[in-house]
Amino acid sequence: MERKLWSVHFDMEERDEPVQNTAVSAQKASKTKRSQADKVGKLKYLLAKDKKLDRDVAEIKLLLRVIFAGLMDSLHFEKSLIEEAACEDEIDKAILQVLFEAGAPGMLPKDIAAKLAEFKIARHQVTRRIVRMNKRLAKELDSVVVERRGWCWAMTSFGVDAYKASEKDLLDQGVALHSASEEETGLWR
Repeated sequence: MERKLWSVHFDMEERDEPVQNTAVSAQKASKTKRSQADKVGKLKYLLAKDKKLDRDVAEIKLLLRVIFAGLMDSLHFEKSLIEEAACEDEIDKAILQVLFEAGAPGMLPKDIAAKLAEFKIARHQVTRRIVRMNKRLAKELDSVVVERRGWCWAMTSFGVDAYKASEKDLLDQGVALHSASEEETGLWR
């Protein structure tokens, strides 16, 4: 083959070294690379990350609720778990205890307040406390512990089952369990 001197490709020198220094360019590229927080702003980046974490937590809570709903029939709750989830203080625990002792007919809020005279609680405060206990328990266990029966408040079957587990403990402490109707007729004297 004949050499053409006018060819540009022929006149170029061949080098063993690359024209660009790769070590310097790699170091330079890492310096100029910005993080996502720098690109969109720190606050916006943190808000987006927080929103993603909130979505993940919501998905986990939904999954737990579905699992819990499937196992609800086979689970047994004790009094201590109900009190821990629903009650804020000793007054709430005393209200639940009075309602458990009242039985199926339940009690009027003014009668509950009269039985809990040592706490100096009014009838409207009894109702407010019961509603708050139900909200807390519904949030935790997706069921309520006390329900309205006419003008009275009475424990649900869920609450009665939980408190019956501790019925032997109550009998050991000397508390007599009876219904409000039996008390009114004078059978327990």
